[in-house]
Amino acid sequence: MNREEKNAAIAGLTEKLKSANCLYIADTSSIGAIDTNNFRRELFKNGITMHVAKNTLILKAMRNSGKDFGELESALKGTSALLFSENMKAPAQAILKFRKKGTKPSLKGAYIDSAVYIGDNQLDALSNLKSKEDLIGEIVGLLQSPARNVISALQSGGGKLAGIVKTLSEKN
Repeated sequence: MNREEKNAAIAGLTEKLKSANCLYIADTSSIGAIDTNNFRRELFKNGITMHVAKNTLILKAMRNSGKDFGELESALKGTSALLFSENMKAPAQAILKFRKKGTKPSLKGAYIDSAVYIGDNQLDALSNLKSKEDLIGEIVGLLQSPARNVISALQSGGGKLAGIVKTLSEKN
């Protein structure tokens, strides 16, 4: 790779990193070429893009992106595959699903909305993260619950509420 090609690769990675809110760094060195291709297919099915580059190029792109990747830079050792996704838990779930087939890609680290996760032990926590849509659904459900309870109580009481008001007006 000559200098121009390296600069072009760094520029391309920098643009991807600038626009990415979710980045996983995985180590695929423990799996063979056929399994790596199967892993790529699995990622593609889940809307995840995998990009493999030299660690020095990734590091330069990280520094040029203007984002603070913190300790994630220290995870750039050995073979590094960058996983880009809109869904923040999809890459973790894809890695766990692929591990059930017997091959073991490992997680080096992740960057999700300015939070940094380091190490393969974070995989379970990352796969259980709630997406923005999940959180909005829960909030809407919580907000609707009291209103449903009031409406339900009013409907189940039938004429009881009206009877109480009638009784009070008769006493006056």
